[in-house]
Amino acid sequence: MSSVLAIVEHDHGSVSESVLEGVTAARGVASGLGLPLHATVMGDGAHDAATRAAEYGAERVHHLTSPLLNDYNPEAWGQACAELVTSQSPAVVVTIGDDRGNELMAQLAARTDLPFVANCVEVSADVSSMTRAQWGGALHEEATLDAPIRLISFAPHSVDAAPAPAAGVVAEVAVELDASLERSVIRDRVVLSEGITLSTAPVVVSGGRAVGSAEAFAPLEALADELGGRVGCSRAVTNNGWRPHADQVGQTGTRIAPTIYIASGISGATQHWVGAMGSKNILAINTDPEANMVTKAGWAVIADLHEMIPAITDEVRRRRG
Repeated sequence: MSSVLAIVEHDHGSVSESVLEGVTAARGVASGLGLPLHATVMGDGAHDAATRAAEYGAERVHHLTSPLLNDYNPEAWGQACAELVTSQSPAVVVTIGDDRGNELMAQLAARTDLPFVANCVEVSADVSSMTRAQWGGALHEEATLDAPIRLISFAPHSVDAAPAPAAGVVAEVAVELDASLERSVIRDRVVLSEGITLSTAPVVVSGGRAVGSAEAFAPLEALADELGGRVGCSRAVTNNGWRPHADQVGQTGTRIAPTIYIASGISGATQHWVGAMGSKNILAINTDPEANMVTKAGWAVIADLHEMIPAITDEVRRRRG
């Protein structure tokens, strides 16, 4: 029986929120086609990942096993997925369009000689046409897809991850992989940051050139701490050396999707907007009522950020007693 197959990429069992967005998107595709949702997991910790896939709607989970699959390896994982797709012939294969997801799907497409449409934000019920994000989301492209098996990835934050528990019956499948695929091997990991990251923070408080200096970000840090969030910034700030590149929100920085984004002193150039457009709510603080970020924000305060940020922090503290 045909199905929709979600690729559940994980890191030793840890499944990111963005991957769960992909599984949720795959569930929507399966519903539109009237087909069951299957998933595939690989590597160490795959049983934990299989449980997560079931929590988000996978009726059957294919656990691919091989010594070459115990850690992420795009060539080996791509070949393993290709063998599963060849044997199962799903109607559609879906993943999330993050770096790993698109890399893995590209490997699958090359090995099966199937077309691949990346970074979809919407697909038709029969998956014959779709809208996909181009230029980091700055524009949308209408595309059509005609293939015996359709390979698509969804743009990050284009779908909200939502659980829908299903049977999640696990079927273990041993795959024979050539040793030559072990060209890329992860030997070690270094933790760059712990706790909430910019990409996962529920609240992001960002500052632009108008903040004025590295030291002047202290009030933004205080507000972010009060709200349990992280501080971000615009490209102009990193260019001036006030904040590290890891704090930059934008097309060439980090793409965020917080519950609320507080953009203070940020004009909102296209590059920055692409990184912030996934935010559920946006509050812009700016002295320019015509600034791009102000016109696109759900709420705006036309005022000096140096007065407003401390005032917001004081009000948050007052309400908390």
